Amino acid sequence: MMKGLFEEQEQPSPDLSNYASTSGECKDDQEMGTNHHAMSKSVVLNSPTFSCLSRGMDANFARAVVAEMVGTFILVFCVCAIIASTQKIKGDVGLLEYASTAGLTVIVLIFSIGSISGAHVNPAVTIAFAIFGHFPWPKVPLYIFAQTVGSILATYIGTLVYNIKADLMITRPLQGCVAAFWVELLATFIIMFLVASLTCHAQSMGYLSGFVVGIAIGLAVLITGPVSGGSMNPARSMGGAIVSWNFSDIWNILVPQQ
Repeated sequence: MMKGLFEEQEQPSPDLSNYASTSGECKDDQEMGTNHHAMSKSVVLNSPTFSCLSRGMDANFARAVVAEMVGTFILVFCVCAIIASTQKIKGDVGLLEYASTAGLTVIVLIFSIGSISGAHVNPAVTIAFAIFGHFPWPKVPLYIFAQTVGSILATYIGTLVYNIKADLMITRPLQGCVAAFWVELLATFIIMFLVASLTCHAQSMGYLSGFVVGIAIGLAVLITGPVSGGSMNPARSMGGAIVSWNFSDIWNILVPQQ
């Protein structure tokens, strides 16, 4: 969700002649001090949340794909851990702890892998960035594939580590299919609206953006948890469904998230 940390740093201006931007707005992104001509130094503001991955940077993109897989693995494994806690410690772990875990994990991921991949860890976020022109469409499938693989691995390993059934990781309607559909749709829309808003105010938000996104995720889980299980992440939903091989009612969760 964030492309690194917001920080202002002095660095040589890159030679942009060899790189095509992924959108009309991303021209000062990424390249830092490598293979450039001697040019006057300037202050460049990295706006991590929404900067683009430059085309032609295969090695960097490979790192980004791996980072997305690892980031999604961490997120889903933490979710698996808190769900296991609800089973092991009856009555002591509830929705608030679940929401806090999701929100705090997202914040940690933003500040750890944000500078590498943008810390999308959610196919819905990747697609939203592509729609808004901040991420190249040809790279979307690999990101989604990496996120889904990370979720599947996290779900499988989590169920083994905590000795719980994979069915517990399934996100399913808890208050009816219609209610689950609409609450997931609204929550996902709110998160995407927030991301779009931060795009327009990236420079003024700075470091706060990571915390804003994490808090928003936590609030969204609180809102959707009692109705749909609080997913808002197709990769997280698919991980539980694939490992348990139970796809009943999953369309109610996946369709609104897209």
